[in-house]
Amino acid sequence: MRVKRGISAHRKHKKILGLTKGYLGSNHKLIKRAKEAVLHAGDYSFRHRRRRTSVYRERWIKMISAELTKYDMRYSEFINKLGKSDFKRLNRKILATLALDKPEVFGEIVNNVK
Repeated sequence: MRVKRGISAHRKHKKILGLTKGYLGSNHKLIKRAKEAVLHAGDYSFRHRRRRTSVYRERWIKMISAELTKYDMRYSEFINKLGKSDFKRLNRKILATLALDKPEVFGEIVNNVK
């Protein structure tokens, strides 16, 4: 018995072309180009999800370092002394938030670490 695959193929093609809506050139019109574009897009999004964490960490370090200039302290010294002190639970995200939103609390932490 002959099997007609037109419906399922059409459904798959519509799905791919739906994912490539807004892409430039033939990447949103031709199924072969659209498939390649979707594969590349997925690859890039996976890679950049991993990269995002290091980007945020860099931002937090810059925020902390900028606030530490008020206390005549370098970032590396601060982190070293922080590790030796009782404030081991404070990560860079928390420190950056404190430096930005509550500088007086951050100042107390810096003075305790000194």
